[in-house]
Amino acid sequence: MKNSSNIISKIYFYLIMAFFYLPIIYVVLFSFNNTKSLTNFSGFSLEWYIKMFENRTMMESIYYTITIAIIATIVSTIIGTISAIGLSKSNRVVKEIIGQINNLSMLNPDIITAIGLMLLFSSLNIETGFFTLLLAHIIFCIPYVMLSITPKLRQLDDNLAEAALDLGCTPFQALYKVIIPQIMPGIISGALIAFTMSFDDFVISYFVTGPGINNISTYVYSSVKRINPSVNALSSIIIVAITIILIIANAVPIIAEKRRIKK
Repeated sequence: MKNSSNIISKIYFYLIMAFFYLPIIYVVLFSFNNTKSLTNFSGFSLEWYIKMFENRTMMESIYYTITIAIIATIVSTIIGTISAIGLSKSNRVVKEIIGQINNLSMLNPDIITAIGLMLLFSSLNIETGFFTLLLAHIIFCIPYVMLSITPKLRQLDDNLAEAALDLGCTPFQALYKVIIPQIMPGIISGALIAFTMSFDDFVISYFVTGPGINNISTYVYSSVKRINPSVNALSSIIIVAITIILIIANAVPIIAEKRRIKK
């Protein structure tokens, strides 16, 4: 019985892995196809990568995606960090109310948030475009940053900041010399989540963007009605970039730990 259970578990594991990774392999493989066919691989070619870089609209969507993701990550991380620290010093009632509001914004379906932001911009007569897209991304990224930092603040010893003040630090010096270094893992995690959420967003972006302003998600959506293998090439480059980032992110701590042990 034990052996058969192990076999079933392994089969289940391999099926899950296949479900997740076969579509990725398929996209990468057909990005090198020399024809437009998405079912028949007829030969190796870099044609779609060349056409991707020659496609001005696609290049603009990449530019807008990366620019908005970087700016939204920086702004939301700063605002989220300051908000989380301020909230940690507030009374219990305020913490509970703001905490519930913060959680509600994350649990709220994207389509509701998207429609709400669209109606807000319309009621204020704000023309949709780059600014509204950026503002929307900052708004929905802040709660994720706060959620990542809050547990670290709960683990933080309040006496550390008080000791820094007693030793002559100003409140600002105590903030960036004592508190921020202690919660840095939470800040980094929040920033990475914010970047991922912004880079990947489609629903909210679709409702708040304007003419001529597309990120990768909205551009791909507009291309699904016609065969465009350049999208496969774009997806493959994103996959490779993410893989490299993950390798670096996992390798750097290991290398740093080995160097620390050697010293």
